[in-house]
Amino acid sequence: MISELKVRHEVRADHARVADIHALAFGKDNPVPALVDDLRSLQGRFETTSLVACSQAGDILAHVMLSSAWVDAPTRMIDVMVLSPLAVHPDHQRANIGTRLLKAAVEAARTLGTPFLFLEGNPKYYRPRGFEMAGSMGFDRPSTRIPEAAFQVVKFDTATAEMTGRLIYREPFWTHDCVGLR
Repeated sequence: MISELKVRHEVRADHARVADIHALAFGKDNPVPALVDDLRSLQGRFETTSLVACSQAGDILAHVMLSSAWVDAPTRMIDVMVLSPLAVHPDHQRANIGTRLLKAAVEAARTLGTPFLFLEGNPKYYRPRGFEMAGSMGFDRPSTRIPEAAFQVVKFDTATAEMTGRLIYREPFWTHDCVGLR
């Protein structure tokens, strides 16, 4: 475990290293690095937030991104956020870096005021870290390719009972076919 881990906002100079980490974590031919590039430029109710975890020496070890999305609720569209992708350099996995970065991302989403933070991922990893099955909270997956157990959410204080419906991903997730792959 790396005890002196610093989490900070990504800067332009970090882009190449972030792309390398995603390529190493997801595979060289995976579309995630291109997804990250497109998500950076999204405009929405909630600002796209890109965080990196760095060693004491300043080396980037992990990256996570939060971007805007919507829930198609019965009476209106609800602005929400999606956590995707999250990657830790393979040489530094299982060192609690991902957990610490995830905690910082959840807190960033809470600070931005989103009512919900969604993701698709392994429930064995995310459930102990505060995520719940989104389907059991009244949400529909954006695609049937996403396993129900992988479709997860954190609910924040700004959420209200009528905020249920289908999660609508932004265009880059569809353009890069990054739905239901994890």
